[in-house]
Amino acid sequence: MGNEKNTCPIWGTPVESVGNYFDKSDYVVVGSPRTGGDYEIAVDAIYLGKVGDLAPAHKAKLTTFLIESRRRDKRRPLVTYDIVKQATLTDPLPVSVRAERLLRYLVGKANHVGHSFVTAEMVEDARALGWSESSEPGEVVYFLQYLMKQGWLEGSMNGYCTITVPGHAQVAEQARKTDSSQCFVAMWFDDSMDDVYEKGIKKAVEDCGYTPMKINEKQHFNKICDEAIAEIRRSRFVVADFTHGPDGARGSVFYEAGFAHALDRPVIFTCRKDHEEKLHFDTRQYPHILWKDEDDLYTQLRHAIRALSVDHKAEPALP
Repeated sequence: MGNEKNTCPIWGTPVESVGNYFDKSDYVVVGSPRTGGDYEIAVDAIYLGKVGDLAPAHKAKLTTFLIESRRRDKRRPLVTYDIVKQATLTDPLPVSVRAERLLRYLVGKANHVGHSFVTAEMVEDARALGWSESSEPGEVVYFLQYLMKQGWLEGSMNGYCTITVPGHAQVAEQARKTDSSQCFVAMWFDDSMDDVYEKGIKKAVEDCGYTPMKINEKQHFNKICDEAIAEIRRSRFVVADFTHGPDGARGSVFYEAGFAHALDRPVIFTCRKDHEEKLHFDTRQYPHILWKDEDDLYTQLRHAIRALSVDHKAEPALP
């Protein structure tokens, strides 16, 4: 890192320290306000991925990845070359969601109900930039003005601002309602479906700016059905693939799709085209994405998710 010690490799902003592991070449970055906290970064991300040379908008999306990873796992996330590349391909969060993320940050930062912030300081706050996926302070100004118009903040851009009671209620309601960044994936857990998930579903979900949750990949100590229900409650929408093997339809997929419907979560139905005649009458009434291979699934699913995202801009949910 040379003369770049004690600066964030992503943003070039001051950090508490940057050091190496003794047993590997990854760097440990401690105390980086611009990325919301500590993280690790692989050498290939710095020198091959040229993370410091990314466009500010791509750095902002990478920052969202770091903040969300810490929020979900409570651990120090690792930035690799592949993650840097993914950040350049992922769509930014919807603007309304970015504004509400800023509101959530302010609620967490407040020392007490009625706490007043110096508005100008919030505009320059590195963590506020990170939480709102902003590239520069002018975007934070825009979001603060939006929050004031919504009645969630009161005050002025030239003085102080305070979170209103409706503002606190908005954060509480949306935090309870869904995780705007998560998509629950219900499908057949079979080796033959690995590429379908990795190259079709997962890639489409991530390229649209969301995080896929496939329950068999989550580490937990509870019953898997309980974990699935909890994650569906947290998710913005569900992708349910009804492809199955010779032993018949996957009951868990029907259950999870039905539970999502009961919660009024959007469900995107998919199925391999040569299984169309095997679709059960309970779900045949819904339009399905009928795919030929993982590339076809990726293309169709990405269009469906992007259309769904537009619908949800009017009803943003906080991650």
